[in-house]
Amino acid sequence: MHLSRNLLAGKRIYLFGLIVLLFISVICVAFGMTGSDDFDIARREVLLRRIGDELLTQSGDSKSRVLPVKKIAENEYQIRFEKELTFQSDSLVNTTRRLLANDPFARDYVVNVLNRGSSSVAYGYAISKNKKNDIVPCRGRKQPRGRYMINIKFKPTGINTAKNGYLLGSLPFLAFVGFIFFRSVKPRRALPEDDQHTSMITLGSVLFDPKNRKLIINGKTIDLTGTETRLLRIFALSPNETIERSRLQKEIWEDEGVIVGRSLDMFISKLRKKLEVDPNIKIVVVRSKGYRLEVSS
Repeated sequence: MHLSRNLLAGKRIYLFGLIVLLFISVICVAFGMTGSDDFDIARREVLLRRIGDELLTQSGDSKSRVLPVKKIAENEYQIRFEKELTFQSDSLVNTTRRLLANDPFARDYVVNVLNRGSSSVAYGYAISKNKKNDIVPCRGRKQPRGRYMINIKFKPTGINTAKNGYLLGSLPFLAFVGFIFFRSVKPRRALPEDDQHTSMITLGSVLFDPKNRKLIINGKTIDLTGTETRLLRIFALSPNETIERSRLQKEIWEDEGVIVGRSLDMFISKLRKKLEVDPNIKIVVVRSKGYRLEVSS
C-alpha cells in the first residue's frame, strides 16, 4: 500500500515537473524571439531610409542626406530630409510598396506626407495586403517642392502579435497536457474511511476482508484485486438483492472516465471462480436487470 502511494506521489511530481518545464520552454522560446525582433526592426529602418533615398533621387537630388529615421510611436516611423524635394504621388506609392514588400510584417500601413513647418498633411494613402482595400487618392499628381516629412504607421501584426500568438497558441497544448496529467494521477476511488476499518463480512462459510482485499475460506486465503474488492463489497452489502448492471459500472469505473461493458463481465467471472469453493454462494445473472449475490443459509 505504502509502495503504491509512493509510486503515485513520484508520478505526480514527475508529471507536474514536466508540465512546468514545458511551460517554461514555451515562455523562453516566445521571449527569445526578441533577438529576431531587434533584427527585423533594424531592417525595417534601413528599408525606410532606402525609401527616402529613392525619393530624393526621383526629385533630382543626389547629394543631400536622408536624416536618421525616427521612431515616433509604436509601429510608427518618420522619414526626414535635409533639403526640400518634390515627388509624384504614384512614384511614392510604388516605391513604398516595392521596398516594404521585403518587410514580412509590413502588410498594412498608412503613409502621411507632412509639411515640415506646419505638420499639416500634404498627401496620404493606405496600403493593405488585400489590394482591393488600398486607399490611394490623387494619382498622377506632382507635389510642389517643399520641406516634407513622411510618417509611416504599420498595423501591429508583427513582433508582438507573433509573440502573443505563439503564447496563445501554446495554451491549448498546455491545457491538454494538464488534462492528461490530472487524469493519469487521479487516484482510484478508495473505500470510505469507515468501511476500511470495518470488521470482516461473513458470506456463508466465507469471510470477506475488504480492508486487506482477501477472502478467507476454511483457513485458506485468496487475494482479491482492488476492483474485485469494490465489486464484492457492493454485493456483500446487499446479499440476495438484484443490483443493476448500470449501478455496478457507475460505482466501479466512473472515476476512470471510461466504462467498458465487457470489463464487468470479466470481473464477475473472476469472482465466481474465487467463490466457487462454497456452493452456497453464487453470483447469478438476472436477465435484463443485472446481477445478484445469492447466499444460502
